[in-house]
This record gives sequence, C-alpha cells and structure tokens, in this order.
Amino acid sequence: MITRSVGIKMKKLGLTILAIVASIFASSASAADPEDLKMLLYNGKCKECDLRGADLSDANLEGADLRYANLIGANLMRVNLHKAVLNNANFNEANLKYANLNKAYMYKSNFSNANLKYAKLRDADLSEAVFISTEMQDADLRGADLSRAYMSKAYLAYSNLKNANMSGADLSEAVISGALMNGAILCNTEMPDGSVIYSGC
Repeated sequence: MITRSVGIKMKKLGLTILAIVASIFASSASAADPEDLKMLLYNGKCKECDLRGADLSDANLEGADLRYANLIGANLMRVNLHKAVLNNANFNEANLKYANLNKAYMYKSNFSNANLKYAKLRDADLSEAVFISTEMQDADLRGADLSRAYMSKAYLAYSNLKNANMSGADLSEAVISGALMNGAILCNTEMPDGSVIYSGC
C-alpha cells in the first residue's frame, strides 16, 4: 500500500511539473525575447527581433533598425522612433499612442488593430502598409507616403493627411470625418463609400 501510495504521489508530482513547464512555454510564446530586447536597447539594431508584448513606452529608439520585428501587442506609447527602419514589422494590436514615427521607414508593415492615436507620422514611408481597423484619430500624417496602403475600416477622424501620397490606397469603409486632406494625392484611391478617385494622377 505504501509503495502504491508513493507511486501515485510521484505520478501526481510529475503531472504537476509538466503542467508548470507547459504554462511557462505558453506564457513565453507571447512574451518578448529578453536577449532581443537587450540587443535593441544596447545596439539599436534588432532585425527580426521577437518583441511581442514588450514595454518600450517612452524609450528613445531614434534611428533603430527593427526590420521584420515582431511587435505584436507591444507598448510603444510615446516611443521615439524618428527615422527608424521598421519595414515589414508587425505592430498588430500594439499601442503607439503619441509615438514619434516621423520620417520612419515602415514599408509593408502591419498595423492592424493597433492604436496610433495622436501619433506623429510626418513624411513617413508607409507604402503598402496594412491598417485594418487601426485607430488613427488625430494622427499627423502630413507628407506621408501611403501609396497602395490597405486602410479598410481604419479610423482616421480628424487626422492630418495634408500632402500625403495616397495613390492606390484602399480606404474602403474607413472613417475620415474631419480629416485634413489638402494637397493629398488621390490617384486610383478607393474611398470609404467605394468610389474611386483619380485626383493628382
């Protein structure tokens, strides 16, 4: 009986350890890689980094190289990414509220479900970027390159799009009420109501 009791206890202990290990792997699957985070903060270069869920709020990352980085769910509130290279980065569900992305390179980056409210994106390269259901209210996009960007259901109310290049952009079902679009290039641009504009071609 004693042997059987010990065996059962050991079996339960083994299952408990497995459960703990499984939970660790589950949590790490959605967490930033500590080494990648350290590399970014020390070198400012972290191509293809895993920074999921990282808290980089208020960080000064001016000119950083984060091409192909995974920033899903990251907190980038008020971060300084002026002139940073962020091409093909994944910002899905990231918080970029008040972030400085002026003159940053974000070609083909994914901002789906991200918060870019009040963000500074002046003269940024956002060509072919994806903004599905992105919050962009009051964002400064003056002179930004949004050519061929996919902005379906993006919330752009009161944003500043003066002189932005929106050639070939898809704004279907986007909210643009109150947005400033003086001088914007709208060549083969699909508007929220489904119409296509050929202005400035």
